[in-house]
Amino acid sequence: MRRWWRVQRSSYRILSYKIKHNYDIKEFLYSYKHLLQKAIDIIWDNIEWIGRKQRNYYVIKHGKRKIKKYYYVKRLIPIIPKTREFRRKLRNSLLKDWKYASHYIDSAIKVAYSILNSWRRNYLKGKRGRKKPLVKRRFVRVKETLYIYRNGRIRITVKPREIYLEFDLSKAWFRKRVEGCDLGELILKENELVITFRRPVKEEKVSEYIAWDLNKYSLDGFSPKYGWIKIDLRDLYHIHRVHEIKRRKAQSKASKKPSVKSAVSRHGKREKNRARDFIHKLTTQLARTFPNTEHGFEDLDKQGMYKRSKKHNRDIAKQNWKQIIQYMSYKSKVKLIDPRYTSTTCPRCGGKMMKLRKGQVKCMCGLTLDRQLNASINLYLRMRGFPPSPSVFYRVVIRKMIPRWKMQMKRGSGVTPIGDEANDIPPMNPEGAEPNESQGLHRHW
Repeated sequence: MRRWWRVQRSSYRILSYKIKHNYDIKEFLYSYKHLLQKAIDIIWDNIEWIGRKQRNYYVIKHGKRKIKKYYYVKRLIPIIPKTREFRRKLRNSLLKDWKYASHYIDSAIKVAYSILNSWRRNYLKGKRGRKKPLVKRRFVRVKETLYIYRNGRIRITVKPREIYLEFDLSKAWFRKRVEGCDLGELILKENELVITFRRPVKEEKVSEYIAWDLNKYSLDGFSPKYGWIKIDLRDLYHIHRVHEIKRRKAQSKASKKPSVKSAVSRHGKREKNRARDFIHKLTTQLARTFPNTEHGFEDLDKQGMYKRSKKHNRDIAKQNWKQIIQYMSYKSKVKLIDPRYTSTTCPRCGGKMMKLRKGQVKCMCGLTLDRQLNASINLYLRMRGFPPSPSVFYRVVIRKMIPRWKMQMKRGSGVTPIGDEANDIPPMNPEGAEPNESQGLHRHW
């Protein structure tokens, strides 16, 4: 299950903010890092590896036909120990030589299991090998039993009756944003404290559905109510491209002058911050523009999209598709859709589309559409559970858009070719129109 999907299904909205501090906690952070790695080591040594047969296949071509040849391989499946007895022994072994509050042991065990569960999911997908995870970052996860929040101040217990850390939130800039929220777990770092807040989310009734096709330079959506919605993402691509050039120049200088190495990491952080800011503003605008709407996105996986072309691989690596879905999932309702063959399938008859120039596709049934609009219509039909057929295409897509087309024609900007008179009834055969005129209503942001 996706990481952002957990946020979507939760009945709480999670907010997090940072505040700076000047406490000297390097020794505490190093001890917790060592404790966390020790917990991972013990769990790793007790993992049971079970051999199971897995069915794989490869494709061979016989003329125009593709045939799948199946074969079986033996694969080792990791079983992580999670029994009560094992957890008790693990906790007792970690308590030895631990000089801080004992509740940090429970926190470290929870984080260790979270890291190993994440590794196991990626291992089963083939994205990780049989290599033990290593803790590199220094942080402390502070449970709710390790701090007190009273009168706008947080007091964290490091060592009972000896060391405490206090943080004043009464003058924090975000205090009005978190009014009525419950305080969650804290993450303590060397120079900052990350504070999480929980706010109950009221479920809204969904009245509209929009399916989104994720592309390199645009985000193309379709809904019978709004038509073709086209959002320009060239500014987001420009952010990555500009910092890629700056980082490349800094790297060439850093090879000769080591003091310039800090500039390389600085450009990387700046790029992430600018991209994150752009995506937050984009998803917020989408959620406000389309209230009570369920958004369907392609469930894309970058790992299967890389090819031999270096330029193509760099363009794929620059995309923020998953981040857009992640940020959208806690601002509105989100559904993931299977993206296979959405650009090459005809939404009217289910046949295969042929590529034309200027991003157009055409089917043997006569339907001509923009390639990205075609994909978004197919995604909408899959999202709503409709199969591609002429009756469904007319009933779900064409008939619901007739009022929108009539309104456009009365304004003098319909789907009729330039020079023709606009009628009250739009053409029911899109193949009779020009490719650029059969796209329906679209919106540019």
